[in-house]
Amino acid sequence: MQDVQHPAHTAGGIFRRLDAEWAALCADADVQAAVADWLVADRLADDVAAVTDVVTDSWVRTLSPAQLLAALRPSSGRLTDDLTDAVLRALLRRAAGRDRWATLAARVVVQAMIPAAVRMTRGQVRPFGGRSFDDIAAVTVAALFEVARSGRIHTRPGRPAANLALDTLRYVCAELAADREARAEDLAAVEDLPDHAPGPARTAEATEVRAAAAAAGLIPAGRPCEAETTSARLELLELVLDAMDAGDLTSADGRAIAWHYTVHVSDIEAAARAGTTAGAWQRRRSRAVARLTAALQLRPAA
Repeated sequence: MQDVQHPAHTAGGIFRRLDAEWAALCADADVQAAVADWLVADRLADDVAAVTDVVTDSWVRTLSPAQLLAALRPSSGRLTDDLTDAVLRALLRRAAGRDRWATLAARVVVQAMIPAAVRMTRGQVRPFGGRSFDDIAAVTVAALFEVARSGRIHTRPGRPAANLALDTLRYVCAELAADREARAEDLAAVEDLPDHAPGPARTAEATEVRAAAAAAGLIPAGRPCEAETTSARLELLELVLDAMDAGDLTSADGRAIAWHYTVHVSDIEAAARAGTTAGAWQRRRSRAVARLTAALQLRPAA
C-alpha cells in the first residue's frame, strides 16, 4: 500500500468526502470501541499498539481507527508486510460477515485503499472518454466497497491489498465498458442529427411533449428547457414517455435516460437528486437503455 495519508486533498470530489467522513468515524466512541475489540479478538492489538506509538497503561482503550489506518498504510518503515497483511485480512474477514459491524470493516478497507483508488481512477479517465474523474471515482469507490464485502480476497494467497486492487480494477473496467455499450452510443447520436425549424403544429406538439415530460419527472426541476427544443431530443422524450405509458420503463428508468441524453445531467448530480450513488445510477441507465431498445424492436412497423 502507498504511504499517501491524505490523497483527497489533491483528488477532490468523492475522495475528499471520504476523508471528511473518516474524521467523523475516528471521533465516534462506538467505532473506537469496536476497533479495539477487533484487534484484541484477532490478537493484533499488541503489534499494532507497538508500531503506532500507543504505549500506555490503558493502551487498549486508545486504539482507534486512526491506528488501524496507520497499520494499513505504513510510512515509517517500522511496519512489516506480515503485520499489514494480517490486519487487512482480519478486516476483510469481518467485512464479509453479516453483523452490524461488517459495513464498518469494509469502510476501513476503503479508506486504506484510497491511494490505490485514486490511481485507478486517474488511469481510466482517458481510455473511457467522456467520463469525468468524479464519475469514474464514484464507480471505483463503489467497486472497492463491493469487492471488500465479497469475501473473496482474504482466502487467497499473496498480498491481500494487491488482490483487492486487482479485483477492483477488473470490476471498474467491466462497469465502464458496459456503460459504453452500442445501444447507449446510438441514443447519444441524437445530438448529431440535423434539426429543422419546426412549424406551428410541431411547436404546439413540442410544448405538449415538454409539459408531459416535466410532469413525469423527465426534466429535472430547476433545469432550463432549451436543451429539449431540438426535434431529435423531443423524439427521444416521446419514445421514453410512450415506453413508460406501455409499462416498458419505470419512472426511474425514464429519468435515467432522459436526464442523461436530453438535458445532460451529470451522473453525480442525478445520483444526488435520486438519493443513490453515481455507480448505481449508471447501471440503472444502462439497463433502461436495453429495455427501451428491446421495446422498440418489438413494436410493429408504422
